[in-house]
Amino acid sequence: MSETTRRGFMGGMTAVGVSATADAMLCGGDAAPSAAFGAASLRVPDGAEFAGMAGAYAALVTPYRADGSVNEEMVEKLVEHGLANGLRGFYLTGSTGEGFLLSSDERVRVYERAVKAARGRAKMIAHVGCLSTDDAVKLARRAAKAGVDWVSSVAPVYFGQNFDAAFAHYSAIAGATDLPFMIYSVGAQVVPDRDVRFFEIPNVKGMKYTGYAYWTVKQLRRRLPKPAIFFAGADEQELCAFAYGDTFSGCIGTSDNMIPAHHARICALAAEGRFAEAQLLMDEVVRFVDLVVSAPNASYWKSVMRYIGLDCGPARSPAGQPLGEAEYQAYAAKIDALGFIERKDRA
Repeated sequence: MSETTRRGFMGGMTAVGVSATADAMLCGGDAAPSAAFGAASLRVPDGAEFAGMAGAYAALVTPYRADGSVNEEMVEKLVEHGLANGLRGFYLTGSTGEGFLLSSDERVRVYERAVKAARGRAKMIAHVGCLSTDDAVKLARRAAKAGVDWVSSVAPVYFGQNFDAAFAHYSAIAGATDLPFMIYSVGAQVVPDRDVRFFEIPNVKGMKYTGYAYWTVKQLRRRLPKPAIFFAGADEQELCAFAYGDTFSGCIGTSDNMIPAHHARICALAAEGRFAEAQLLMDEVVRFVDLVVSAPNASYWKSVMRYIGLDCGPARSPAGQPLGEAEYQAYAAKIDALGFIERKDRA
């Protein structure tokens, strides 16, 4: 399975055998970050902007109503669901959230409702990437007004795919607000001696890295002129990233919407150096990811949300096309066969 295929889908319910209460205490509940992530196995940089950030984040799916409009009430339910299962925060309107298929107004409504639902209990990272740098700058300002904690963006898309253009793009977006900025590196090679320059931009304080070359990220971190936070974005390999110890602080992914307790618990176990136990949960995550990426239509993986009782509608075209009921039931039977996801679509 190629990295390109996986990253397009990797961005929940309580899993059988995983305690949501324990996860909330360890990864996303009321426990102080220093208590939950005091071990050296997950890195927490110094600085107020990083306080409470370590742990699992959902790259939030964007839910739609039957008429195709954004379902803002469901946004709030998704946030509550993630928090109840131990998530630390949410990455809004990224790849999983179909950000490039939403209007700017729709994206802002997602930011506003997610912030409203969290009520300060979670970190909110707004992805504001757009084809146009000017549009991304405007969206960053609106995201800040909505009350998010961080702003993030992919590198230039389609146009300007070179380092100088990316540097100018990030500089403009990061400089649009006083919020810390997180680079979203997806499917791109990290070149430590080159990419360290991004962190010369004053507000650039972190990176969401959706790739597998963890050694290059570690090299980059060693060259940084200031504290910064890194998150692993490949769901099926997050435990490998955590094994680097002083590099990654958590994970941001698609399946964190669907099996959040798995990811929250993996983070908690990694923070305590209990990798043998984390491997058992990681095996289930890999099995789930294998199923998710087997379908080219993104509406299949999004239909897992219906399976767990949080119907978010299909993916927007061209990412996906609506499923017929027979198609959904056949896919649900495959989820049934995994044996560790509670089905709630029959109530």
